[in-house]
Amino acid sequence: MEIVVVDAFTDRPFAGNPAAVCRLSGPVDEAWMKNLAREMNLSETAFLIPQADGHQIRWLTPSVEVDLCGHATLASAHVLMSEGAELVRFSSRSGPLSAARLADGWIRLDFPATPPTVCEPPVGLLEALGCQARWVGRSRFDYLVEVESEGVVRALTPDHSALGKLDVRGIMVTAPGQDYDFVSRFFAPGAGVTKDPVTGSAHCCLTPYWAGKLGKPRLLAYQASARGGVVRVELAGQRVYLEGQAVTVSRVRLEPPAEP
Repeated sequence: MEIVVVDAFTDRPFAGNPAAVCRLSGPVDEAWMKNLAREMNLSETAFLIPQADGHQIRWLTPSVEVDLCGHATLASAHVLMSEGAELVRFSSRSGPLSAARLADGWIRLDFPATPPTVCEPPVGLLEALGCQARWVGRSRFDYLVEVESEGVVRALTPDHSALGKLDVRGIMVTAPGQDYDFVSRFFAPGAGVTKDPVTGSAHCCLTPYWAGKLGKPRLLAYQASARGGVVRVELAGQRVYLEGQAVTVSRVRLEPPAEP
């Protein structure tokens, strides 16, 4: 069995967000999937199970299974498209998803929008981030915190132990960008991902938020992590289009005793 490691939301190796893609011939033992995700030790490992109309996709961090992941879906589409596919469909815990290759070579993901609702910051959130907020909201999965500037976003040094105690998947911090419509960072220590390099699913929340603030549906975003990543986004009603590039970095062969 071969595992493909792909850097997503980037056009060069060792940038963007790495994900492992594991193609299966059918359902396998849950414990084996969890062990493989821990062994890969990336923010996400995607497992693809063939179906009549596409693939079931499941996403596992080294700690938990998640309901939605953008970069590992982009990585999975990249792997399937490297064999000639132009459109791929996935069934997932967040409903049907699809990916299409665009004329410029980028891949467009069709994901559900998860707009935030304004809320009071929970006790300890801003203290753990070490910043003041212009606005705080919560989406289906995460807290969203808007801060004053891109400089504040880039300079954050959160208390990850304190963030991990919050009852939420993750925390996105965002601000208007200098060279992009908006920038962000994403922290999910409670899900086993201290600092995620580029978080596609976070943009399902960031896109409706910034589209409303800036008054335009199509935006250019940058996740300002150490590796960094560019995401072209578009709000389309209750859906969000996430566009990115991806690069295959390595292929890992599992020895026969490790197979399910």
